[in-house]
Amino acid sequence: MTSPADPAPRTYSYLGPAGTFTEAALAQVPEARNQRWRPVRNVGEALADVVEGRSHAAMIAIENSVDGGVSTAQDALATVPGLRIIGEYLVPVDFVLVGRPGSSLEDVSTVAAHPVAYGQCLQWLTRTLPEHAHLPAASNVASAVGLLDGTSDADAAIAPPTITEHHDLVVLARNIGDNPNAVTRFVLVSRTVAPAPPTGADKTSLIVELPEDHPGALLELLEQFATRGINLSLLASRPIGDALGRYRFVIDADGHIHDERMADALLGLRRFSPKVLYLGSYPRADRTVVRYPDRYSDDVFVEARDWLRALLSGEPEA
Repeated sequence: MTSPADPAPRTYSYLGPAGTFTEAALAQVPEARNQRWRPVRNVGEALADVVEGRSHAAMIAIENSVDGGVSTAQDALATVPGLRIIGEYLVPVDFVLVGRPGSSLEDVSTVAAHPVAYGQCLQWLTRTLPEHAHLPAASNVASAVGLLDGTSDADAAIAPPTITEHHDLVVLARNIGDNPNAVTRFVLVSRTVAPAPPTGADKTSLIVELPEDHPGALLELLEQFATRGINLSLLASRPIGDALGRYRFVIDADGHIHDERMADALLGLRRFSPKVLYLGSYPRADRTVVRYPDRYSDDVFVEARDWLRALLSGEPEA
């Protein structure tokens, strides 16, 4: 029980119900342990919780190693103001096929599954249940829960392996994912805050719109990073929605806003495009130290600024 002197517990929103991969990602956050976890039904609800103050932060899926970027999350981050990514977490993706107690694999003709999970198990399903029908579900756990609460007409469901820890279901098949190396990347999103200090193993996320459509426009955008020795780990396009052929670019760049080269690149991007959305700088989930040539070190950028300042002040060159 919380005493009057204890701080109020923080609330974290995640795609529920209990047992989802998103919950597994939230379990990796040290500061979220022993706090209040709020299951929600979609990304929009999770981010609204943060913006409107119901939650301290929200965990959302942003990218999958098989299917690429999660478009709903990317679009939400591009259009909901006042958010910052403060951390990222990786969750290996594995699936089981579950059914009601007493059922067997031979009984299955209809499979409930979230569309992303269904796509990642399609080869196995085609081989094992070639005549099955797919019944879309809102989440990996909801597909399984529907078997028990009467809301689903499916015979079986694709779900995370932990589903049997929460619900009375039988496992009809294990390891049904088509890619054993599949991983989903999640990000923890809070309201706008100052970035945490750099760790040397950081990532910066941005969304940038091209100012106009002309030959070489994307190249001009990418040169802001290339000429400063910054590697991009993600570059994805999403339609802006106001006209055909208009796109915004979702970017993950290796480094931190406190790094001189990254700060200089952000200034260049701002001059290039008036619509640059800074989503945050945060530690990489894999903790891999960012490497770059010596000519892009902080000292080189500081020396160049000092050199220009001396020229402007009229100091004689050494």
